[in-house]
Amino acid sequence: MPDPTTRNQRVPLAELREQVRPSLVPHGPLFHYFSAGGPLSDEDVRDYLDEPVAALPPRVKEALPPVNLLLVPFLERNGQGEVVTFEAPAENKSARSVLSRDPAGPMLTFAIDDMEVGAYHYELFHHLAEIVVDQLNDPGALEEYARLLREELKTGMHGEVDDPSWQRKQELRRRGSGARDSKTFREYARQSLIDTLTLYLHGICCDIDVEPGPRQMPSPKLRRRLKLLQGIFPPPEGYAVFPEELDLLESSKGRPAIR
Repeated sequence: MPDPTTRNQRVPLAELREQVRPSLVPHGPLFHYFSAGGPLSDEDVRDYLDEPVAALPPRVKEALPPVNLLLVPFLERNGQGEVVTFEAPAENKSARSVLSRDPAGPMLTFAIDDMEVGAYHYELFHHLAEIVVDQLNDPGALEEYARLLREELKTGMHGEVDDPSWQRKQELRRRGSGARDSKTFREYARQSLIDTLTLYLHGICCDIDVEPGPRQMPSPKLRRRLKLLQGIFPPPEGYAVFPEELDLLESSKGRPAIR
């Protein structure tokens, strides 16, 4: 994808972000994007923009500010921040994505030459989930999720959706905070909601399986969380969340669902 004449170029990400802002391409009313490696093919536009944006629930879009997407070949971390490169960096220095926040709106940068489309979708939905959770102006919805977490903690439920929330849960247990309201609980609840919302959005867009593992929470408990999010953020028309819903939507044949 990159121009061979620029393959040795290294550009600080902060510098590139400012350079490309005037050249961002609109994709609907909410998203703008720029491809630093050259024009996107029709297939790229479908994979990186059309499909994930179309799968976003209307209420998620309402909670999002204008979002800018910057697609670059590779990202390298160093002591001063991230650098955009056109050659793969060492594995211990590579980064998949970066969420940058500033008054002009969040910019999400993705190293698309360094990951499969499925991984890109996960990274995209994870960043969007983080923005939505921090922007959501619905105390009732947030408290409803926190109430569900308290029930899980009181019954000693094992596991979490992803590693960040699992680590927060372990910290909560180490401090002995339990289900009572505390800074540690609020940090755990925020991260848990971000990780669960990421899975929910990813599952609407793509056909995914929840892989078992030592930190994975029981399937019935996970389903209960997803049902709660389905009530807060109903999927777009024609999209299903769970496999059994596919039969109820003639227009959703072949659509993704979480299994």
